[in-house]
Amino acid sequence: MTQPKLDVIAIGNAIIDVIGNCQDSLIDDLGLTHGGMQLIDADQARTLYAAMGPAREVSGGSAANTLAGLAALGAQCGFVGQVAADQLGEVFTHDIHAAGIEFSVPARAGETPTARCLIFVTPDGQRTMNTFLGASHLLSADMVDEAAIADAAVLYLEGYLWDPVEPRAAMRKAIAAARAAGRKIAFTPSESFIIDMHRLDFLELIEDGAIDLMFCNEHEMASLTGKPGFEDGIAQLGAKVDVLVVTRGAEGAVALQGGERVEVTAEPIDRVVDTTGAGDLFAAGFLYGHVRGKSLADSLRMGALCASEIISHYGARPECDLADFVEQRMGQ
Repeated sequence: MTQPKLDVIAIGNAIIDVIGNCQDSLIDDLGLTHGGMQLIDADQARTLYAAMGPAREVSGGSAANTLAGLAALGAQCGFVGQVAADQLGEVFTHDIHAAGIEFSVPARAGETPTARCLIFVTPDGQRTMNTFLGASHLLSADMVDEAAIADAAVLYLEGYLWDPVEPRAAMRKAIAAARAAGRKIAFTPSESFIIDMHRLDFLELIEDGAIDLMFCNEHEMASLTGKPGFEDGIAQLGAKVDVLVVTRGAEGAVALQGGERVEVTAEPIDRVVDTTGAGDLFAAGFLYGHVRGKSLADSLRMGALCASEIISHYGARPECDLADFVEQRMGQ
């Protein structure tokens, strides 16, 4: 097997996050689920945007956030996703290139705009996410460069993008290319409602041995396994994948690999500002440790550290020198 050029290549939504603060009462008035995530159409996007107060726009997308964290730590990364030939598409493309991430999928012409996620952040730091997929759900299998997939140590797949038909075909093509090249495949189901729609597909991927590393939170694990008990879910899912990482919010995280089990507490911070991207950056820290041959315990702690940085400010992209941040605290 040849040495891969990239550490991680990911397929995911190419999204611009629009983030605004609000009171809990607005969440209720808009009929949203506090701390939840829903897919919306263009009309809903316009309505929710109009209800927002002052907002900030930053590049997002779950897998893209993970890559941004990985690149900030020093990994070589590539991204496969679809933007439109519009202003937000230019912003996303600029930001991902500025992070040092390879991205060559051409912008798509037409009326469908670049995806955006309207995020309402309440005083407790919880984010209520409303995603208009736009052009991102038009990613076709033709946009997957099999040679590029084969030239990455890990293929990372974002469950959010499994729902649209075209991107699902793109991811299946990438899975086949990664498997043929003997590379590892990492997967996050992203959200319980995605699991509810595609549980059989996800279980089939797991049973077929197509997933080497699984990232999920405890609620997603329960949805996937059908077992509400945490230990029952860990036992079932951990027996099916080589590496399982389950995050538990303020309670930390658990990882299993080859019979080894490691737990880590959440890193203390002064104040939780915005939990957007916490799971994405946890995956970034863990994956960086994994591709660099770190121990399971060290990889898990790196994930916790990256998550702690991201929830200390608004947005899902690191705002400090993440490599220096992690290095200093790993030595403590």
